[in-house]
Amino acid sequence: MSRKNTKEINSVLSRPIIVRLNEDQYSKLEKLRIKSNSRSLGVIIRKMLDNKPVKLLHKDISMNGPMEELALIRKEIKSIGVNINQQTHRFHVSTTETERSFHSIKTAETYKTIEPKIDRLMVILSKLAEKWLQK
Repeated sequence: MSRKNTKEINSVLSRPIIVRLNEDQYSKLEKLRIKSNSRSLGVIIRKMLDNKPVKLLHKDISMNGPMEELALIRKEIKSIGVNINQQTHRFHVSTTETERSFHSIKTAETYKTIEPKIDRLMVILSKLAEKWLQK
């Protein structure tokens, strides 16, 4: 795969450098690469040479449970929204007044199922806000 053409000649990485490292130095660089959002050791080294910060990523495993629950709630709310859209479509397509009233009642019932999800969502978000805003 060839590289893209660029108008800025100074931005092209055309000078390879081969550096020998001992195991400790290499493992330090590799740990930095794993903890950062960089794909290769070369990116880390170029950032260091340019005095740019190497951003390290930190994953808080205590957040896994709430994040999974939030994703589940999001999925449930999305499916409820799809159901409401389908019922609204059926309401607009229906020809008789009884069909329209049936679909409007079904839509109202579906809206009621979303309230407990929103309440649970608010509880989780308030707990996350408390944790996030801790000093």
